[in-house]
Amino acid sequence: MTEQAMTYNYKVVSQFAVMTVVWGIVGMLVGVYIAAEMAWPALNFDIAWLSFGRLRPLHTNAVVFAFGGSALFATSYYVVQRTCHVRLISDKLAAFTFWGWQAVILSAVISLPLGYTSSKEYAELEWPIDILITVVWLCYAYVFFGTIFKRRIKHIYVANWFFGAFILTVAMLHVVNSAAVPVSLMKSYSAYSGVQDAMVQWWYGHNAVGFFLTAGFLGIMYYFIPKQAERPVYSYRLSVVHFWALSFTYIWAGPHHLHYTALPDWTQSLGMVFSLILLAPSWGGMINGIMTLSGAWEKLRTDPILKFLIVSVSFYGMSTFEGPMMAIKTVNALSHYTDWTIGHVHSGALGWVAMISIGATYHLIPRLFGVEMHSKKLIETHFWLATTGIVLYITAMWISGIMQGLMWRAVNADGTLTYSFVESVQATHPFYIIRFVGGVFFLSGMFLMAYNVLKTVSFGKGAVTATIPAPAAAH
Repeated sequence: MTEQAMTYNYKVVSQFAVMTVVWGIVGMLVGVYIAAEMAWPALNFDIAWLSFGRLRPLHTNAVVFAFGGSALFATSYYVVQRTCHVRLISDKLAAFTFWGWQAVILSAVISLPLGYTSSKEYAELEWPIDILITVVWLCYAYVFFGTIFKRRIKHIYVANWFFGAFILTVAMLHVVNSAAVPVSLMKSYSAYSGVQDAMVQWWYGHNAVGFFLTAGFLGIMYYFIPKQAERPVYSYRLSVVHFWALSFTYIWAGPHHLHYTALPDWTQSLGMVFSLILLAPSWGGMINGIMTLSGAWEKLRTDPILKFLIVSVSFYGMSTFEGPMMAIKTVNALSHYTDWTIGHVHSGALGWVAMISIGATYHLIPRLFGVEMHSKKLIETHFWLATTGIVLYITAMWISGIMQGLMWRAVNADGTLTYSFVESVQATHPFYIIRFVGGVFFLSGMFLMAYNVLKTVSFGKGAVTATIPAPAAAH
C-alpha cells in the first residue's frame, strides 16, 4: 500500500473547518444587522437589497447551510475516516464538494439580496442553484457512503449512522420540496399548489431542522464529546435507540407549523402527537451526551472546548422540550406568529447548533494543523460571550413573544380588541434592542474565534498528514 493510501485526507476537512468560521461571521453579521433593523427600521436606508425581507433569507441560508453545512462537511469527513480507518474514497470528489458548496453559498449571497427567491422557508434559492445543490449533495453522499463501504473496521460507529441519516434525508427533502416549473433563468413556480405546497414546504422545513440541524449535529456530539472528555459514550445501546427513534419520529412532525391554517385538522393533530413523542428520543440523546462526562465532571472547570460541547447539549435538551410543548395546539394558539417562536429557533440554532459547531471546530483545528490552539484563554472568553449573548437573545424573545400573544388575544367586555397591533409593536421595541445586544455578544465571540484560529493556523504548516492505523490496531 502506498504512503498516499496510508494517510487520511485532512485537506478538505481543514478547508471546511476554516470556512465554518468565515461563514459563521458572515451569517451572524447579517443576523445582527437585521436585528438592528427590527429595532431601528431606518437602517434599511430605503435600499431594496438592504431591506429585512431580502436580508433575512440571506441570514438563514448563511447560518444554516454555509456555517452549519461547512461544520457538518468538516466533521463528517473527519469522523468517517477516523472511525473507518480508511481515506476518503475520492479526493477529487471531496474537493468538488468543497468548491461546489462554496459556489452554492456565493450564489445565495448574490441572488437573495437581489430579490431572486422561491419564497419557501429555508429553500428560497432558485432552480439553477437547487440543481447545483443536488449535484454537490450526490457527490457528498458518494464520498461518505463510499468511504464507509471500503472501511477496514467491521463496526459502523453510531456517529456515522447519524451523519448518514442526515445526508440521505436532506437529499430526499431537497429534491421533493424544490420540484418546480422554471419560467425563466431565475424564476420558477412550485410544482405544488395551495395547502399541498404548504404541507410539502413544512415537511421539508421542519425536517431540515430535524435532520440537517439535529441528526447531523448529533453525529458531531457522539464523536467529539467522548473524544474531548476522553470517556466512552455513556450508553452505546441508548445511542442506537436514540438514532432509530429519532429517525422514524421526526419525519412526521412538520404539520405543527401549520396549526390553525387550511391544513386538515387530522393532519395538524398528527403533527402535534408526533412532536410530543419526539421528546423521548431527544431527551434520551441529551442524557447520553451529558452523562458521557460521568467520572470526568472536573474537566468542565479547565476545558473551555468541553464547556461549548456540554452546554450545547443542554440547549439541545431545552429546545427539544420547548418544541413539543409549542406544538400542543392550545399552547400554539398563544405562541404562533410571535417572537416566542424566534426565541425557540435561536435557542436551538445558537445554543445547540452553533455551540457544538464551535466546540468541534476548536477540537479539530489543532489536530488538522499540528499545533496547539493559540490561546486557551480566548476560547474561555468566547464561551462566556456566546453564552451571555444566547441568554440575552432568547430571554428577550420569550418575554416579547408571550407578551405579543397575550396582547393580541386580549379583548374588552364588549368583544373589541384591547390593544391595537401598533401598540403591541411599540411594547416589543425594548426587547428588540436586547436581542440586538445579545447578537452583538455572540458575534463578538465569533470574531475572537477567527483571530484565535488565524493565529493557530499561521503557526501550523498547513493540513497535517495523519497515518492510518494498521488493520489490527484498535481505534
